[in-house]
Formats: sequence, C-alpha cells, structure tokens
Amino acid sequence: MRNIIALIVAAGVLGACNSQSPPPPPPADQSAAPQPADQTAPAPAAPQAADQTAPPADQAAQAPAESPPAESNVSEETYTPPPPQPVVSVYQDPPTSQPPPEEIGWAPPPMLVEPPPPQPTPQYVWTGGYWGWYGNWVWIHGRWAPPPQPGYRWFQPYYDHRGPHVVFVGGFWGAPNVSFVAPGIGLSLTLAVPLPGVIPGPPPMGPEGIFVPPPPGSRFGLIVPAPIGTPPAVVIGAPPVIAVGMRITNVSNTNITNTTISNTTINNTTINNVTINAPASATANHVAVNATVPAVAHLAAAQTPVVRVPAPAPASTKPLPAYSAAHPVSLPPPVVVHAVVPAELTRPRAATPAAAEAARGVPPAAMRPGEPAVRPGEPAGRPAAGGNAAEERAAQQRAAQEQQQQRAAQEAEAKRNAAQAAAERGKQQQEAAEAKRNAEAAAAAARNKQQQEAAAEAKRNAAQAAAEHSKQQQEAAAEAKRKAQERSNQQAEERSKQQAAAAEEAKKKAAEAAAAKKAADEKRKEAQEHKPPQ
Repeated sequence: MRNIIALIVAAGVLGACNSQSPPPPPPADQSAAPQPADQTAPAPAAPQAADQTAPPADQAAQAPAESPPAESNVSEETYTPPPPQPVVSVYQDPPTSQPPPEEIGWAPPPMLVEPPPPQPTPQYVWTGGYWGWYGNWVWIHGRWAPPPQPGYRWFQPYYDHRGPHVVFVGGFWGAPNVSFVAPGIGLSLTLAVPLPGVIPGPPPMGPEGIFVPPPPGSRFGLIVPAPIGTPPAVVIGAPPVIAVGMRITNVSNTNITNTTISNTTINNTTINNVTINAPASATANHVAVNATVPAVAHLAAAQTPVVRVPAPAPASTKPLPAYSAAHPVSLPPPVVVHAVVPAELTRPRAATPAAAEAARGVPPAAMRPGEPAVRPGEPAGRPAAGGNAAEERAAQQRAAQEQQQQRAAQEAEAKRNAAQAAAERGKQQQEAAEAKRNAEAAAAAARNKQQQEAAAEAKRNAAQAAAEHSKQQQEAAAEAKRKAQERSNQQAEERSKQQAAAAEEAKKKAAEAAAAKKAADEKRKEAQEHKPPQ
C-alpha cells in the first residue's frame, strides 16, 4: 500500500513539473484587467497544432501567472546576485509612426534603474527607459521630450512572447487619430539577425502573450505578463524574480471597440495604476507580492528598487534613428554595470508558510480566493490572532523595526536617487555647456577663418589692382614715349623736307640768277659787238 501511495505522489509531482501551458485565467481576472488606451490587441488566431500554445487575444492582453513550481527546497533557495552586465546605452530619436515589428530569438534583459529628473513642463513626456533592438538588446535611455507636433501621443514599446521568440515593436509618437495595431498572430516575420559577436541570451520563459521585462536583478530570460501598453518601468520597485509567476493586471475602466480586421482597436482608455502579483515561490525574497503601482512611465521609473542595477549614461548625446535592418548604425562600446543587492537577499531565509505551501504544490494565499494577500512590508509567517500575546508583541515590534528600517532605506535610496538625478542633471548641464562652448569656439574659429580669408582675398585683390595699375602706367608711359618719338620723327622729317625744299629753292634761284646774269652778259656783249666804233 505504501508503495502504491509513493508511486501516485511521484506521478503527481512529475505531472506538475512537466506541465507547460498555464491554466486558463478566471473570469474575474479578465473583467478586472481591461487594456490601456489607444492600443490594439491581436485578434484570436486560427486553431493551431497541438504542439503550439498561442493564447487568444483576451489571454494575450493579460496572461495568467503560472502555477508555482513544486520544488521541495523553495524556502531554502538562496538568491544569486546577477553578474556584472555589459550594457550599450543610447539616446533614440523615436519615429513619428508605428515601426515594423521585429522577431527576436531571445528575451530582453531585466529592467535597469533610471530615475527621471524633474519634468521641465507639463507638455513634456518621459520617453525611453526600456530595452530596444539594434542587432542586440540596447538600453534606450530615458529623457523628457515634447511631442513632435501638437496632439501627438507617446506609445509604449510592445513585447510579445510567441513560441520560442519575442515579437518587438519600439516606442513611437503617434498622431491624434492613430491607434496602436498589434502584429497579427499569423503574421510571418523573419528572425532578426544579431550583430557580429553578439551572444544570444536565453529564450523567453513564461506564458505566451504580451509582457514586460522582469524587475532589476531578476533571472535572465524570465518575463512578466502584462496588459498591452503597460510601461516597462512599472516593475522597477518589485523584488527580483527567480521563477515564473509574476504578472501585472490593470485596475482602470476600458472602452474597447472591436473591428472586423485581424486585430482589435482599443480607444478611450486611461490606466492610472496597475497591480503586480507574484507568489512567494517566484520572488527572490520568497515573499508574495500584491502591490499597486502607478502606470505613468516617469512615476513608475521613480520607484525605489529592491535591487539597483543603474542604467549607464549614453556615451553620446546625439540620438540614433529608429532601427532599420537595411540601414545599420554604429553603436558605442558597452559599459559594465554592477547590481547593488541588499544584504537580506544574499542570506538564506527561513521557511515561510507561503514558501512551504508552494513547495507542497498548494497555491499561495495571494492566489487563493477569500484569503488576504501578503502586503509589501508585512512580515511573512505572522503569528495567528489567538497565539501567544508575547509572541504577537514581539512580532509587532519586529514588524515596526523592519518598517523603520525600510523607511530609512527608502529615505536613503531617495537621497541617492536625488543625488544621482542631480549628478545626471549636472552632467547634462556640463555637456550642454561644453557643447555650447564648442559651438561658440567653432563659430569663433569660423569667423576668424572667414576674416583671415577675407583679409587674404583683399590683399590679393589689392596686389592684383596694384599690378594692373602699374601695368597700365607702364603701358601709358610706353605709349606716350612712342607717340613722342613719332612726333619727333615727324618733326625731323618735316624739317628735313623743309630744308630740302629751301635748298632746292635756293638752288633754283641761284640757277635763275646765273641764267639772268648770263643773259645779261650776253646781251651786253652783243650790244658791244653791234656798237659802232667811235
């Protein structure tokens, strides 16, 4: 008989370990988890084969938590801090329309901690602060940015677990009349090719459907199911997860309009808060989580983290364009970041009732209807109301001390966050001042160069003008000399002609005088010859 009972128990344990598909969500969870505004969830796909477990649209919008693993040593498991992580951090110039989806072979890393600085004006929106794709998972650094045009809205990034891969759509600005359209379930995509030298990480571990990356310090590959449009930063204040089980639901009213195409359009939705649930078997501190956090990106990013893994500042303030496989960009070298883990996570914890129940395969109190969930800050394993009064008082004192320590740690963390934000603002101001000085120096250098070029040009022009003037003077002098020579020659020739004419005239007159004399002499001689003698 004992052998039969042992075989039955072993078969039950093996069946629980081999279970892959999550249980269907209860009706209450579906009605209490409407989807965010202006975003579109995929419509149910055609029936798939038996080896495929793609959930319908309602289940994809809010995937249920998986059953806690039936392990006998859950309460004795020690949290292993994450190793130093190389991170490429960049600014991005988001597109003004929905980018095409990318199918990626491994899950994004856990979230990084990046507390936003104060909002410059109410019109500015906190963008970035999530993992994007550039041939590898790259941290898109957060920053305040105004809408590119009046009425444009910011759409959060989209992560979807489909089979062994992730379908990703980066954040973008959308026009007032634009709604997010989730990639169809049957859409055929080409698996993205990683950059040379990039080592792929583990595939996504968790229910299929829409999700966000896990809290900082979590085990790589785990995902957190969440409604569509959930800012990834909502998990910043949650404890790290070491197993599947954490999920996110929302608590706002939603108006949904179903279209006749292969997707669902969601309009007029405002999510103010979301609820994070996790069994004790999924968290690093082995304490169940049931917490409500703000669903506004910059408020969620300002939460105090349990494990701090700081996001490094980008090496360049110049933003990158949106990812395109046809137009690769040059990425800066990675920066190694180190996790800051509180001491209580590095020490083994004593067994708690929730962990013991999870080890026996019993659902935790947070997941059982009719029983209150363990609230953050409430010590696990609290004595019953009818227990010993001294133990009750001691437990209350321990709880008060823990709350004081938590408040002190939160205040210290807030101071560190403020100091880090001030340092970041100071660095940004220094970079802006340096950029301004560089711009002014470049402008001064350009003006100096222009002045030097203008002076050199003026000097060349003056030299050319002087040479031209000298040439003109030389040509004028030569022309004047030539004309003077011509006049002199003409005058000499004229004088020569006049002298020749005068000489010819004198010679003619002399000849005439000689002829007249000869005639007179002949006449006188003839007269003398014909004169009678006396």
